[in-house]
Amino acid sequence: QVELAESGGGLVQAGGSLRLSCGAPGRAFASFAMGWFRQAPGKEREFVAAIDWSGDRTYYADSVKGRFTIARDGAKHTAYLQMTSLKPEDTAVYYCAAQYYRGGHYPLARDKYDLWGQGTQVTVSS
Repeated sequence: QVELAESGGGLVQAGGSLRLSCGAPGRAFASFAMGWFRQAPGKEREFVAAIDWSGDRTYYADSVKGRFTIARDGAKHTAYLQMTSLKPEDTAVYYCAAQYYRGGHYPLARDKYDLWGQGTQVTVSS
């Protein structure tokens, strides 16, 4: 059962931009910290970005810092990943994930996320 709904992936040229969205309809969105991960062919799923429950704290992988921005809109129950200056090495399936509060925030820990989207393909051509 899909809990989160991603959208916004596609094909873009190097240097271009995309914005991914992750909706959590019917859920207590405010009780989730949100994260984005990605998985390229033949590679493990890796952390990209995360944001805490309030939106005050954000975290980024070194490879995307300065190019990607994570945000959340409580009124729309949606998290976003704005991606700019895209590179061919950003090509992957991107997954959003939600983490319940358990007394702490573990933004980079894939196994601490409770809900996952189905993934959306991002392809960056050179």
